Amino acid sequence: MRDLGAGLSHLIKGQRWVFRHGRWFGIGLLPGLITLVLYAGALVGLGYGADDLADWATPFADDWSSPWLGLLRTTLTVLVFAFGLLLAVITFTAVTLLVGQPFYESLSEEVDRAEGGKVPESGLPLWRELWISARDSVRILVRVALYAVLLFALGFVPVAGQTVVPLIGFCVTGYFLAEELTSVALQRRGMVLKDRLVLLRGRRMIVLGFGVPLGLAFLVPLVAVFLMPGAVAGATLLARDLTGEESAGTAPSPRP
Repeated sequence: MRDLGAGLSHLIKGQRWVFRHGRWFGIGLLPGLITLVLYAGALVGLGYGADDLADWATPFADDWSSPWLGLLRTTLTVLVFAFGLLLAVITFTAVTLLVGQPFYESLSEEVDRAEGGKVPESGLPLWRELWISARDSVRILVRVALYAVLLFALGFVPVAGQTVVPLIGFCVTGYFLAEELTSVALQRRGMVLKDRLVLLRGRRMIVLGFGVPLGLAFLVPLVAVFLMPGAVAGATLLARDLTGEESAGTAPSPRP
């Protein structure tokens, strides 16, 4: 429970940091706005097409009597849209980070400078950092897609599919959101994807405490845009905690 609270605390502190530094808040908004326009169009298209997809996928049910035909296709339509929304929440962060890589790198460096004075640098050229970020994002998205397909299938299980499965889905979303966001700071510290995943698995509760509330907030598109700069700042604070670096006036959270 202590780590859950610590993760949430980093998220809140990150939002406070960018609001105290308005220039960085404004800089961090632009990539999110660009990505939002693209994703809004995609989700609207999915919303209009989900019922047609459900009809196409269930031709065997054409002769079913009411209410079973409607119940099956309505459930499938909701699950298709939920599946798309889950992917959108995860990929929104990855795409926004890629679009805003130079901006978020500078924001993360400024948080490090303000909190500890020392600013780790990868020493890599920008093109190389962009390539690594894109490659790692694809690897993460493959993992997320596998989880999403599994959870989509489990969604048909009576009772559990409507209760336990959505909770697991939120945890998966929050965990990988935290991974994407902390990658900005951890990549500057020379950590490759494999090492980052090991680090996050060692502190799952603090990662979930940071990522799950953020994932829930990111379900609201405009909220996601406005929280993105603070999410990057908070993820930098989380990365400092995970690597045992002390921030100004604070100490890293105790390990369980």
